[in-house]
Amino acid sequence: MHTARLSAALQAAAADDDASSRPFRTPRLPAVADIEEALTRLARSLQARSALVGRLRAADEAIVENLPDPLLVLAEDRSALRANRAARQLFGLKSGAGGDLAALLRHPALSGAVERALAEQTAQGTDLHLPVPVARELHAQAIPMNPPLADGGRVVVVLSDRSQMRAVERMRADFVANASHELRTPLASLIGFIETLRGPAQDDAEARERFLGIMATQGERMRMLIDDLLSLSRIELSEHQPPQGETDVAELLRAEAVALEPLAKGTRIEIAAPPSLLASPADTEQLAQVLRNLLENALRHGKTEGLVRASLTRVTGGGPRLPNRPGILLAISDDGPGIPREHIPRLTERFYRVEQGRGRGTGGTGLGLAIVKHIVNRHRGQLIIESEPGQGATFKVWLPGD
Repeated sequence: MHTARLSAALQAAAADDDASSRPFRTPRLPAVADIEEALTRLARSLQARSALVGRLRAADEAIVENLPDPLLVLAEDRSALRANRAARQLFGLKSGAGGDLAALLRHPALSGAVERALAEQTAQGTDLHLPVPVARELHAQAIPMNPPLADGGRVVVVLSDRSQMRAVERMRADFVANASHELRTPLASLIGFIETLRGPAQDDAEARERFLGIMATQGERMRMLIDDLLSLSRIELSEHQPPQGETDVAELLRAEAVALEPLAKGTRIEIAAPPSLLASPADTEQLAQVLRNLLENALRHGKTEGLVRASLTRVTGGGPRLPNRPGILLAISDDGPGIPREHIPRLTERFYRVEQGRGRGTGGTGLGLAIVKHIVNRHRGQLIIESEPGQGATFKVWLPGD
């Protein structure tokens, strides 16, 4: 009987039934008294060790969670068991967009590094290029765990995002090349007018007035060009990082339409949008730039005193050329001459123009649609351009949102 009670107390302690916090309730017989006391000390010692292990595990998870570099823990089947905060932000996991992470785990270079790490039981490094949804340059370090972690993790993958460093290098080269090419013409024009005003037209008031007006226009064009180049460079630097927060796109669209009324010159902007549509995650300032550029583009290439239509709708998932998940669809249409089909794939290239001088003659820099494309890419959205000659053009932007 005494042995049975002692066995029951041990089973309760093994089941963590709080038996370790109290003495074993067995009779105080001399034969078992020493065993009772030793087991009580053992149970309390095990409880203390269990609490210590819990604290160490919590500290380990806190350290991993707050590391500045993205970190993944992979299981035996190479699936992701854990991703720290930096990894979730990098791959947009908070918004439920796991596609970026899935693309990473399927990457041949990373798969090879993980296999070598497990086979050789040594850390393996590799460079990765992820082309979609935006181009990113990563360095991955696969570290085998032997024995496995408590959650079954066999490999820890530490990522270093080198996209911004590569973007800075490209930005410097592109800025110099683009600025030198596009500024050459207006700068040569300014120099020519200055030389004329200093020489033959020095005393010609009428010519001076006309030349100064042209010089002011060229100077403004150079300012706009430099502003757009700098804006595009800043957007490309952060394109690989998803934005944070949310934006009421309907309210933003109405505000941008009102701000552009002085430029409309008789053209009417018609808006069809519900009271509130939230894009998330979203950068409000960048989305305002998208709306402004698309509206300006429609005003610039539409008919004089014509009509620009802008609409916002909530889409629940799927559709022609749209992602199969909930989002917001923006459509801005003009009533201009339209765009030949062969030009549409190249419209978002820097300085590309359907007609030579078309953008220059109407005040454009040739960078507006390139800026739109990169902002939409950063938001993990989609840009669709539809047009037929003689029937105007429609620019559609799909954004993730509620």
